[in-house]
Amino acid sequence: MKMSDVLFFDKMLTPIFINVVYWVLLAMVLLGGLNSIFGGGITFSGFIFGLIAICIGAFLVRVWCELMLVMFKMNEALQEIRKKQ
Repeated sequence: MKMSDVLFFDKMLTPIFINVVYWVLLAMVLLGGLNSIFGGGITFSGFIFGLIAICIGAFLVRVWCELMLVMFKMNEALQEIRKKQ
């Protein structure tokens, strides 16, 4: 990656950061779910809510990050099309 690519926005840096954000958000979802399970004493409702929060949270974080990456992939594809013309 050349510095001119970065300075003139020919190469995007954000997709690299989205990967980091994904893992941070996934860790937060896991910690939140575990806090729900073990935070107020182990109860059946807390356990179920914590498992559901972990599953749904992990799914939603993945979908959100994939949607962000799709926008950048579309941008890269459009740049390749423009270069071929």
